[in-house]
This record gives sequence, C-alpha cells and structure tokens, in this order.
Amino acid sequence: MNDNISGWNTWCKAFDEWTDVSVSEIHGFMTGLMTACEAPDEQGWATVLNELSFSPLPDEALTLLTEEAEDTVFQLKDKDDAYSYTPLVPDDEHDLYERVMALKQWSNGFMTGFGITDCRLTAEENEMLTDLAKIGGIRLEDDEEYEGGEESYLYIYEFARMVPVSFATRQRKTVKDLALIAGLSMDAKTTKELQAEGKLPKPIPPVVNVMNQNNPS
Repeated sequence: MNDNISGWNTWCKAFDEWTDVSVSEIHGFMTGLMTACEAPDEQGWATVLNELSFSPLPDEALTLLTEEAEDTVFQLKDKDDAYSYTPLVPDDEHDLYERVMALKQWSNGFMTGFGITDCRLTAEENEMLTDLAKIGGIRLEDDEEYEGGEESYLYIYEFARMVPVSFATRQRKTVKDLALIAGLSMDAKTTKELQAEGKLPKPIPPVVNVMNQNNPS
C-alpha cells in the first residue's frame, strides 16, 4: 500500500507542525485506545492528550485523529473488516531503517494507548504485548542494517498488525470513564488554557513526554 492510499502523506502533512511524537506513534496510541474505548469527539481527544502533557494539536490534526479513530473503531468491531487494519507506517519505497523505526514507534504508541485503558489481559494478550514490547525496544543506528532484512521486517509488521485485531473484541468503555481523566468535565478548559488565562500558575517542573520517556528512537 503506497503512502497516498495508506494515509501516510495526509498524516504527515496534518501533523507537520506538531512534533511531540511521530505520526506512527500517535496512530499507534489512537489504535491502542480504540481497541478498548468508543471513539471520543475532538474535545475528548484534546482532554486525553492534555492529561498526558502533550501540546495542543493543530485543528487539522485533531480533526484527522478524531475521524480516524471513529473509522478504526468501526473497522475493528467487525471481525471481517478488522483483518484489513494496517498500522500507519511508510511504504516500501522508504528505507528499511525508516520503516522499522516507524513500526517501533507505532508499537510503543499502541502499548501506551492500551495501557491507559486499565483493561485486564488474558494470558494470550499478555504474551502478545510482551512480544510487541520487543518491537518497541528495537535499537538501530542510522547506518545499521536491520537483522533479517525485508523478510524479518514483514514478519514483525504482520505480527504488530494483528495485535489490535486480536484485542478488539472486548466490550468498550467511554473515554470519560478512564482513570486518567475520571471526574474531569470533557468540555472543561484544559490546564494549558487556564494557565494562558492566568487562572492557574505556570508549572515549575518540566513536562514529561509520557510516550517517549522510556522509548528513545
């Protein structure tokens, strides 16, 4: 699937000015969350990302994320449609290194997104996440070849692709019920908005990027 069909080019353009994490990682995060939750509206996404200390998304990116989440939930709820799900990574016209790193980032994003849902895991699901974590832990230098080459990449890509398919049959909760934002009004102003209005003090400690703090590329 090429970059135009997969949506890679569309996502890169929409998220061009937002550099907190890569488009693959935010797509993985969205997917992990959507295997256990119903798709929130734009304000719901803004609230979730704010609570994870991300900077606000550009309007185009927020709309794209919201629409993609709705499509992903719809797709994963149907067993037949679920098998056509694909992680957002660049196509095979890109260097293997770039594709491996994108899949690594997608995997870390998925684990973060699913992790905040507080869902119980079956033994099989726990094993799958353990293996997905190994993909998320891949380390390569810019000029280093990925062991196993294209064949190995296709294997781990297919494994990663099947994780959300396998996780998607559980009963979904609403985002507002997540422990992360329980008790917050979904239409309330974000911390950053209140700070900008001078109603809250500026934070002294540096903001920690939750997704990437343990996952250097």
